[in-house]
Amino acid sequence: MSEQTWVTDNIPYLEVPTISIDIERRVGEKGVNYLKSKIPLGQHPVKVTERLQFWAHTTPKAIFLAQREDGGDWRTLTYVQAWQKIQGIGQYLLDTVTSKDRPIALLSGNSIEHGLLALAAMHIGIPYAPISPAYSLKSDSFEKLKHCLDVLDPELIFVQDGNAYKKALDGVASNTRNTRLVFVENGMPESDRFEDLLKTKSTPKVAEAYDKIGRETLAKVLFTSGSTGLPKGVMNTHGNLTANWQQITQTFPFVQNGALQLMDWLPWNHTFGSNHNFGLVMYNGGSLYIDEGSPTPTGMLQSIKNLKGFAPTVYFNVPKGFEELLPFLNTDEDLRQTFFSRLKMLFYAGASISQKVWDELDRLSIQTTGKRILISSGFGMTESSPSAMFCTAYDSKAGFLGVPVPGLEMKLVPMGDRWEARFKGPNITPGYWKNEVATANAFDREGFYKTSEALKFIDEGDPNVGMRYDGRIAEDFKLSTGTWVNVGNLRDNIIAQGKGLVKDVVITGHDRDFVGAVLFLNLGYCADFLGGERQTTDSNAAHSLPIRDRVQEMLDTLAQNSTGSSTKVKRALIADFELSPERGEVTEKGSINQYAFLKHRSSLVAKLYGHNLEPGILETNY
Repeated sequence: MSEQTWVTDNIPYLEVPTISIDIERRVGEKGVNYLKSKIPLGQHPVKVTERLQFWAHTTPKAIFLAQREDGGDWRTLTYVQAWQKIQGIGQYLLDTVTSKDRPIALLSGNSIEHGLLALAAMHIGIPYAPISPAYSLKSDSFEKLKHCLDVLDPELIFVQDGNAYKKALDGVASNTRNTRLVFVENGMPESDRFEDLLKTKSTPKVAEAYDKIGRETLAKVLFTSGSTGLPKGVMNTHGNLTANWQQITQTFPFVQNGALQLMDWLPWNHTFGSNHNFGLVMYNGGSLYIDEGSPTPTGMLQSIKNLKGFAPTVYFNVPKGFEELLPFLNTDEDLRQTFFSRLKMLFYAGASISQKVWDELDRLSIQTTGKRILISSGFGMTESSPSAMFCTAYDSKAGFLGVPVPGLEMKLVPMGDRWEARFKGPNITPGYWKNEVATANAFDREGFYKTSEALKFIDEGDPNVGMRYDGRIAEDFKLSTGTWVNVGNLRDNIIAQGKGLVKDVVITGHDRDFVGAVLFLNLGYCADFLGGERQTTDSNAAHSLPIRDRVQEMLDTLAQNSTGSSTKVKRALIADFELSPERGEVTEKGSINQYAFLKHRSSLVAKLYGHNLEPGILETNY
């Protein structure tokens, strides 16, 4: 990436309509703050598929979903086709699923068939649960897959590809006795074929089941990533989902009436890809083109191929996705021109983005269009379906989260100089599937969901300016001296000080004498720094003497600017290994699971705290 500093203050923005900010603050006992928008939540449907029916009648030929056929031409599904197909699938489900206490399980990545089955299930009031493909395809023990199936006890399991999931299905055979299987491809004997579901003739029972759905009817179960244990099944009701789609649409009204055109890879077993992106497209009559890529070196090649032929109006991604996209936008003018041609907003979530990546996106937008594009983010979670806050200010910075969405109240409980965020409103989950203990512990006495996430006011005197992220409380720890370490802040400081060198970092030091760090470097940056070509970059570049000197310089600067032991990284190790999805060290969104890493890499961490400085470990003398 270029080290050139771009002055953007006088460059105009491409202006798009966003919600007015008008926040009411109330201060309660013990300094607790309560914030909510004075703008009321607008009317929204009772049932998830009401909007699908609306668009099937209003814009029947508009493309709803599209997916490449074996990497070739796009196969499309219009709104009227989707509406018609879910009637037959719904009838099949009514004929085969007898209990709503046994949600349908989906073993599949993003696909048109996945989307149709999910909508059909919700259309007739039967909950479904998409299970992370990683639990099947990147595991040998299938521990998390078995756990999810045990919790769900599904009568029916949908499988996209029998060949891909054969090993997993064999591994969980004892967990799936008396379970009906539906395959799209490569099915097993005595299983049902998805194409036969589409041939099922609907009866009045489908409409009768639909009519019984209320706001409290369970729509789906989404499993958390299981960062501190086995995944929990978050319940999202019909009312949770439709309320949140309305909250998002009120915040960004430019997505209405088919204006939301997405090329998107984010997985539908996660709330960002599923509830937010897939659901928001359907709610507003837009189009979602399924990107088979991902923010990996190989996956990005597929994403770039797709983006070269499709101009999104909004681009949603996780920070790692934007980091991987930047080199291609920098070097491919045709891609850049297409990408920005009708873009109204860039939106990141799932983790914190670095200011350097933000500035690069700003620069590329100006270079291509002469204007700056709104870069936005917010705060959300599976339990809020997912959106709780949004930042809509044009002059915001990386890490700004904005203010609560209409209809949602935020409670801020003081914790020193920061606040724990808690929420209550129509988009908040009623709890966890078949887990009464976790449900009871998740809410406080006033009924607010406890996030265990810390926020800070950007301006203590004006809540309209919004909040910024201040770390996950559960990740923070004490040194042996009793001094608290704010992991989120320290991580962000290291990445910012690296100026593109550090992609991610694990902070260590629980009950130790000092803070340490395991650094994951940006290999593209290393290659550029060494004057090499990105295509020839390998892990050796990260361990070259010039790069080690650059890391040493960064550690020394951090130490010189530290305010004490909690903000000073004394020792660091440059990672020379890949993170393990099997162990849960890396999420599907590309971010590091700090808890899982520290659990499984204890011997590596111990090297940072040895009496003698081992080879490969850097130490600051400041």
